[in-house]
Amino acid sequence: QVQLAESGGGLVQAGGSLRLSCAASGSTFSDEALGWYRQAPGKQRELVATINSEGSPYYPRSAKGRFTISRDNAKNTVYLQMNSLKPEDTAVYYCNFPGRVAAGFASWGQGTQVTVSS
Repeated sequence: QVQLAESGGGLVQAGGSLRLSCAASGSTFSDEALGWYRQAPGKQRELVATINSEGSPYYPRSAKGRFTISRDNAKNTVYLQMNSLKPEDTAVYYCNFPGRVAAGFASWGQGTQVTVSS
C-alpha cells in the first residue's frame, strides 16, 4: 500500500513562498496522476493542483498563476511551489491520487500545515 508523506509547510508572511514536497513509499506512481489538496478549518477539502503521468499540470482558478506543481518520478516525489501566498491559503495541505480520491478510496496522510500571516 502506498504511503504519502507531506512536508515543507510552515509559517510565512503574506507575499512569501513555500515549497511543499510529498514522498510516496510502498509503490511507484509514475503511471498515475497526482494532486495537491488543502483543507482550511471549517471548510471542505479542495483541489489545489494536479499533474498527470506525462507531467501536464492543471490548476483551479484559485491557484492559477501562483502555484506550480511538479513531479520527480525517479524520487517518487511531487512538489508544490507556492508563491505570492495569501492569508486565505492557510490550510493543511495534502497530496494524493486524484483517481483514487474521485473513486472514494484514497488514503490520506497527515498533511503539512501552511499558515500565512497578514
